[in-house]
Amino acid sequence: MLRTHTCGELTGNNVENAVTLCGWVHARRDHGKLIFIDIRDRYGLTQVVFLPKQAPEAYKAAQSLRPEFVIRLSGKVGRRPKGTENPRIPTGEVEIAADTLEILSASDTPPFEIASEAEPTEEMRLAYRYLDIRRAKVLENLIKRSRAYKVIRDFMHREGFVDVETPILTKSTPEGARDYLVPSRLNEGKFYALPQSPQLFKQLLMVSGIDKYYQIAKCFRDEDLRADRQPEFTQLDLEMSFINEEDVFSLFEGLLSGIFKEILNKELKIPFPRMSYEEAIKRHNTDKPDIRTPDDEFAFLWVVDFPLFKYNNDEKRWESEHHPFTAPKGEDILLMDKEPAKVRSRSYDLVLNGNEIGSGSIRIHERIIQEKIFKIIGIDDDTARERFGFLLDAFKFGAPPHGGFALGLDRFLAIISGLDSIREVIAFPKTQKAACLLTQAPSEVDNKQLKELGIKLI
Repeated sequence: MLRTHTCGELTGNNVENAVTLCGWVHARRDHGKLIFIDIRDRYGLTQVVFLPKQAPEAYKAAQSLRPEFVIRLSGKVGRRPKGTENPRIPTGEVEIAADTLEILSASDTPPFEIASEAEPTEEMRLAYRYLDIRRAKVLENLIKRSRAYKVIRDFMHREGFVDVETPILTKSTPEGARDYLVPSRLNEGKFYALPQSPQLFKQLLMVSGIDKYYQIAKCFRDEDLRADRQPEFTQLDLEMSFINEEDVFSLFEGLLSGIFKEILNKELKIPFPRMSYEEAIKRHNTDKPDIRTPDDEFAFLWVVDFPLFKYNNDEKRWESEHHPFTAPKGEDILLMDKEPAKVRSRSYDLVLNGNEIGSGSIRIHERIIQEKIFKIIGIDDDTARERFGFLLDAFKFGAPPHGGFALGLDRFLAIISGLDSIREVIAFPKTQKAACLLTQAPSEVDNKQLKELGIKLI
């Protein structure tokens, strides 16, 4: 190892210890006969003093240091002089008197100051995201995300779930948002789609007998963007066999309680309140009401009993309110043929502070009902067979009753962190025009690549 300690762990207990640190120059202060720097890494800051008489070569080298130089230094830990301690940081009672200094990598002047409290423009932040992440509050968002993932994985494994990866290159099933399409070189004229969700695969896993599946899944939608949308996003996706709505509710309430305890040190009140879609619209004129009182930073709400269908006036046809694999309430099945507007679904949304953060349903597991749903929303037998034949075939071989849920992790983490945009909790986000200012994606490609794919731009 190039270092003995990180820049955030030295305390009074280390006084008189010889140590070696590596990191970035956070700040430099030249006091004439003394040079002070703050050295920074992911873990924190440590003050270092260079004394010309004690270590003349290190002092001389320190004169050339500038912000964001990467350095390695060695020295002895001592207590800061009385009155100069910094109680705001864990290392604030000590400093290192440097004996040696090695510049590992010089740095140009950054386009914005890492140590400054001033906020750069978002365009500048995204163009130099690797510098932006060096800023403590941005780094903390990513660390918080990592901690939340650990809570999720530990919880899911304790509950008996199996982590299964599903394909990224899959079949286009255009029903809802637009797919991102990927041309196939080996099958000219044909395309893969990037998944909008693992929906069909997780249902197939239930037919496979996995029983409890989960995945922290990347999903893709080619849609217009807002502060809480990205072309690629991450969701906690799960599916369970032989369950009903109550099983899903209690599972997620337990999971979210664990996340709040670990990340925010807060206790959640469970069970969460519930409200029917009809009541939400009548009382709040929205299906994602904010039910916070003056005493609530957070208020969860399950919204249930959504309509199974909605009518598309432009196309003069019925559509699925959520997706066509959502089961109808058993008592409403007989209404599907003549009064589809009255059919309620076994779907449920989870709302936090007036934001939908997740959605799920009990699924259709009977082929005859699935085919009926397709007919109602205008998908004829041939189209259903072409798009979803593999699912319908699977249902012929004994499909268990099953249901699941997907939690939008980007949006959830932004809300509990008090942030306005999900871009703040994503390492390398895209702009509202779906562009990456860092890599300049999307970009043009060579004509040779297009020719190999059998594609010609018009």
